[in-house]
Amino acid sequence: MTGTDNKTSPSTDKAKNKDGQEPEWASGLKQLYNSVVNEPLPDNFKDLLAKLDDGDK
Repeated sequence: MTGTDNKTSPSTDKAKNKDGQEPEWASGLKQLYNSVVNEPLPDNFKDLLAKLDDGDK
Protein backbone atom coordinates (compact mmCIF):
# COMPACT_ATOMS: atom_id res chain seq x y z
CA MET A 1 0.00 0.00 0.00
CA THR A 2 0.99 3.66 0.02
CA GLY A 3 1.95 6.01 2.82
CA THR A 4 -1.72 6.30 3.83
CA ASP A 5 -1.25 3.53 6.38
CA ASN A 6 0.36 6.01 8.74
CA LYS A 7 -1.83 6.36 11.86
CA THR A 8 -0.53 9.73 13.01
CA SER A 9 -2.24 13.08 12.74
CA PRO A 10 -1.10 15.68 10.23
CA SER A 11 1.45 18.25 11.30
CA THR A 12 0.14 21.67 12.27
CA ASP A 13 3.57 23.34 12.49
CA LYS A 14 2.66 25.74 9.68
CA ALA A 15 -0.64 26.63 11.36
CA LYS A 16 0.92 27.98 14.56
CA ASN A 17 0.37 31.64 15.33
CA LYS A 18 2.97 34.24 16.33
CA ASP A 19 3.02 32.95 19.91
CA GLY A 20 3.84 29.41 18.73
CA GLN A 21 0.42 28.11 19.77
CA GLU A 22 -2.02 26.27 17.56
CA PRO A 23 -5.21 28.08 16.53
CA GLU A 24 -8.48 27.06 18.17
CA TRP A 25 -9.63 25.01 15.19
CA ALA A 26 -6.50 22.81 15.11
CA SER A 27 -7.54 20.45 17.91
CA GLY A 28 -10.95 19.87 16.28
CA LEU A 29 -9.31 19.18 12.95
CA LYS A 30 -6.89 16.69 14.53
CA GLN A 31 -9.78 14.95 16.26
CA LEU A 32 -11.74 14.68 12.99
CA TYR A 33 -8.68 13.39 11.10
CA ASN A 34 -7.99 10.72 13.73
CA SER A 35 -11.62 9.57 13.76
CA VAL A 36 -11.56 9.09 9.97
CA VAL A 37 -8.20 7.30 9.99
CA ASN A 38 -9.40 4.89 12.67
CA GLU A 39 -12.64 3.93 10.88
CA PRO A 40 -12.66 0.29 9.76
CA LEU A 41 -12.79 -0.52 6.05
CA PRO A 42 -16.17 -1.78 4.84
CA ASP A 43 -16.23 -5.48 3.94
CA ASN A 44 -17.09 -4.81 0.28
CA PHE A 45 -14.04 -2.55 -0.02
CA LYS A 46 -11.83 -5.24 1.52
CA ASP A 47 -13.26 -7.74 -0.97
CA LEU A 48 -12.52 -5.38 -3.86
CA LEU A 49 -8.93 -4.93 -2.69
CA ALA A 50 -8.52 -8.71 -2.40
CA LYS A 51 -9.82 -9.15 -5.97
CA LEU A 52 -7.40 -6.55 -7.23
CA ASP A 53 -4.51 -8.26 -5.44
CA ASP A 54 -5.49 -11.63 -6.94
CA GLY A 55 -5.51 -10.09 -10.42
CA ASP A 56 -1.82 -9.25 -10.11
CA LYS A 57 -0.80 -12.91 -9.84
